Amino acid sequence: NIYLGDPHNLITTNHFMPYELITPLFSDYAYKHRAIHIPKNRKIQYDDKKVFKFPIGTIIAKTFYYPHDFNALDKGVSLKETRIMIHEESGWIGLPYIWNDSETDAFLDVAGGIKEASWIDLKGNKQLIDYIIPNMNQCKGCHSNNNKFIPIGLTARQLNSNYDYKDENKNQIQKWDQLGLFHSLPEFGKIPVIAKWDDPNSGSLDKRARAWLDINCAHCHNVNGPANNTGLYLDYYETNNKSLGIFKTPVAAGRGSGYLKYDIVPGKPEKSIMVYRFNSTDPGIMMPELGRTMVHKEGLDLIKDWIEHIDLVRIEF
Repeated sequence: NIYLGDPHNLITTNHFMPYELITPLFSDYAYKHRAIHIPKNRKIQYDDKKVFKFPIGTIIAKTFYYPHDFNALDKGVSLKETRIMIHEESGWIGLPYIWNDSETDAFLDVAGGIKEASWIDLKGNKQLIDYIIPNMNQCKGCHSNNNKFIPIGLTARQLNSNYDYKDENKNQIQKWDQLGLFHSLPEFGKIPVIAKWDDPNSGSLDKRARAWLDINCAHCHNVNGPANNTGLYLDYYETNNKSLGIFKTPVAAGRGSGYLKYDIVPGKPEKSIMVYRFNSTDPGIMMPELGRTMVHKEGLDLIKDWIEHIDLVRIEF
């Protein structure tokens, strides 16, 4: 009961409310339709920096799809998978659903799978990949924090933007508050907002690069995440330059580091391990480890530009 009528229209039933993030995770250029169900008479606990605390019974859905032509969205879309997170009494669980060949419904497949994906990209080029759907255990690789399975992205800074609800265009946090979904909120002007990684008008080069790193890397690279032993912490509010990778040596040198010395060498992206790993599709080298088979060229260009100028910009957090 997520979608009303033809699921290709991505119109939710009244059980779910759509939402979007300001700077989303890169997943092989897939588009994503996000929706959430909050049980009746249950409330969300607001947090300035961390993921909101959602009540038992919350369901989060994220459908991955590809428009046939990125330059003409009215030509239709192809549905690949829908990932479901359910907040049960014992905690969150994650369930991967794969759309059937006719794309009329999606079915649970805990083993994950592969679907062919093709599209015309923004430059008019035909793209064709094997789109990989993670298995149930792989979900834990990114969604683990303090050994607990939790959502990613549903933070104040990511939701503090307008959404077209058809009947009105309204800030998402204000809309949720209007519907009575929060226990309480701070003064609206004090709610943080993240930069949009590809919009120079949304923030400085530093803030946009940090936004991209925050959503693509920080779910693992934080003090409580699966990659906490690396000492590389890439969350949006990290202030320690070494923790951000600046002149930081890797925990394990060798092939995975490209035999380079530091995660980030200011002014020299070509000497930075971070760029080397983002630019790879080798499973033993690339970062992030899961969720992509392609290089995010535009995101990589942003990180290169940031490193090129990192000795000139002020670290703003």
